[in-house]
Amino acid sequence: MEEEGCTLWDVEYVKEAGTRYLRLLIDKEGGVDIEDCERISRRLDPILDETDPVPESYVFEVGSAGIDRELKRPSDFQAFLGSEVEVRLYQPINGSKVYIGTLAAYENGTTIIESKGKLHRFDKSQTAQVRLYATI
Repeated sequence: MEEEGCTLWDVEYVKEAGTRYLRLLIDKEGGVDIEDCERISRRLDPILDETDPVPESYVFEVGSAGIDRELKRPSDFQAFLGSEVEVRLYQPINGSKVYIGTLAAYENGTTIIESKGKLHRFDKSQTAQVRLYATI
């Protein structure tokens, strides 16, 4: 990754519509393009074939973390303090399962956002997903 000027954002191993996918999501200063994904895929494909880390058949994909990337690690939250985020909850709070606001803090698994002049705190156990909120 480093040799190609990129960083690894996330790794996903998922099953979608009966097919398993091993996805590497990458990031780069200035943004990731298709050539970055292709170069990294070509370099890693033979390594994965040789080491065979997944015993099942799967599709290997390399993609951009995206402008609406999911925040998972404490370092992700710290890197994007002050950014607009979308918080999705497992259960509604005050009638809503989705909150959009500015990421104000992340403390011991609690996501704190500011929206419409109010602070909202969401414990990790309440939170299904936190993503950067991109208005395109």
